[in-house]
Amino acid sequence: MDRIRISGGNELKGTIPISGAKNAALPLMIASLLTSDTLTLENVPHLADVELLMRILGNHGVDIAVNGRRERQEDGYSRTIHFTCRTIVDTTAPYELVSKMRASFWVIGPLVAREGRARVSLPGGCAIGTRPVDLFLEGLQALGAEIEIDGGYVNVTAPQGGLVGARYVFPKVSVGATHVMMMAATLAKGTTVIENAAREPEIVDLAKCLSAMGAKISGAGTRTITIEGVTSLSGARHRVLPDRIETGTYAMAVAMAGGDVTLEGTDAALLENALDTLRMAGAHITETETGLRVVRNGNGIQAVDITTEPFPGFPTDLQAQFMALMTRSTGVSNITETIFENRFMHVQELARLGAKISLSGQKARVEGVPRLKGAPVMATDLRASVSLVIAGLAAEGETMVSRVYHLDRGFERLEEKLTRCGAVVERVSE
Repeated sequence: MDRIRISGGNELKGTIPISGAKNAALPLMIASLLTSDTLTLENVPHLADVELLMRILGNHGVDIAVNGRRERQEDGYSRTIHFTCRTIVDTTAPYELVSKMRASFWVIGPLVAREGRARVSLPGGCAIGTRPVDLFLEGLQALGAEIEIDGGYVNVTAPQGGLVGARYVFPKVSVGATHVMMMAATLAKGTTVIENAAREPEIVDLAKCLSAMGAKISGAGTRTITIEGVTSLSGARHRVLPDRIETGTYAMAVAMAGGDVTLEGTDAALLENALDTLRMAGAHITETETGLRVVRNGNGIQAVDITTEPFPGFPTDLQAQFMALMTRSTGVSNITETIFENRFMHVQELARLGAKISLSGQKARVEGVPRLKGAPVMATDLRASVSLVIAGLAAEGETMVSRVYHLDRGFERLEEKLTRCGAVVERVSE
């Protein structure tokens, strides 16, 4: 099992290319199930989750080619991948695949929309919370689907003649459920109105892609999305938007280690709240022609309080990274997590490096310390793992992060990108 070794103390200087967003790429890939034509996606990151989803889609009958070749490896930081699903050969998404990645459950929407039925394994819980699928199923029921849960599987059947448009109000904001209902509604008869919809940039990106495929969608990025159903969708070509979580992560790494780095190929509008928070903490962030420039001099890091919220608020996926930054602040920071109920598992690992953090329910109190000291630590989930890397960049001595397969799920060539900016980071294979 691989580990990552970090020797702290070096400032970061140079350029880091930002990859395509994993959280956008996954639903876009799943949208290929909605058409018999080819959906071509540009700027697809090379990540473990993307590779797994390609396997899952292949199980349903999607033919996949990378840059026109029958292979899945490519040099560079992004890929162009062609997805063609002439016929759906299997409407079952088995447990052994769905259990490995929660987002694979989202195939339930396109499958029932196109084929009138789907049998998808319940995904179960995960390291950062239970995240039930009730909202997904209630949204499909609003479109007329009949749902039965049996033996750990969700069996969904569309009414005779297909799904029917309806108005549905999500009782709470859910990005995944909004993705699924949008995709299902594109092929439903009549008009669907989704109220209290998620507003994340990844929702807007999916809507742009679906619209290019012939869907009639308005309101994406607002709380109300309206979809006029069509009888079929065509192929399209779409570029995956830049990864705002990767952008924020590297910006926080620069704020932590110090230095001057240009984040290339990203867009400040995707994470304005997080960037404003970083500015309050002492980072200098300016937009450039190609992305963002992040600079931190020797003035230290200021303590800032945050509360995670759905977009456009502070992203929960940047909470662990920001907590790592606050461990070196001059003061006390209070961090409140409102999205997931179990997303503070990185606290004990940060404490091994010398951080002073106390927990009370969904609130963390972080008292900045003058120095961190390297130690062996263990990643507990995707975002927590990279928070340990950020802490290690500023820690004295050597930090060894184990269970880095979590990192490979969401960060493309992390050690290479940091090394090119002067960090001493290397992957160690046992």
